[in-house]
Amino acid sequence: MARILVIDDDPDVRHLLKTALERDKHEVTEAENGKEGLRRWREKRPDLVITDIVMPEKDGYETLFELLSMEPNVKVIAMTGGEWRDTLDRLWDAQLHGASRTIPKPFTLSEMRRIVGEVLAL
Repeated sequence: MARILVIDDDPDVRHLLKTALERDKHEVTEAENGKEGLRRWREKRPDLVITDIVMPEKDGYETLFELLSMEPNVKVIAMTGGEWRDTLDRLWDAQLHGASRTIPKPFTLSEMRRIVGEVLAL
């Protein structure tokens, strides 16, 4: 069992991931933007952060940079959707700047579960 923080401005995505990951016996905390996510990270010190890139208040890049400045070994899965070219560019940038893994939206729960397992095993 791992402690996982899910940061996404879409409540449906947060709920879907929380439900799926809790079925896998993980403890899941949610945040609706990077600002709230950083606060919750400081409180819980999760083993893994799953964050959207495009969000209001503090986007996923800013969140990733701040997390890495506080904990260089933090495990982060970055996700985003939209136009295919924009999605690939955003995910590439996130990986270049320290994300452990990236995944484009939409994704299947089995894909996310597999990536979560791989990243937690790092």
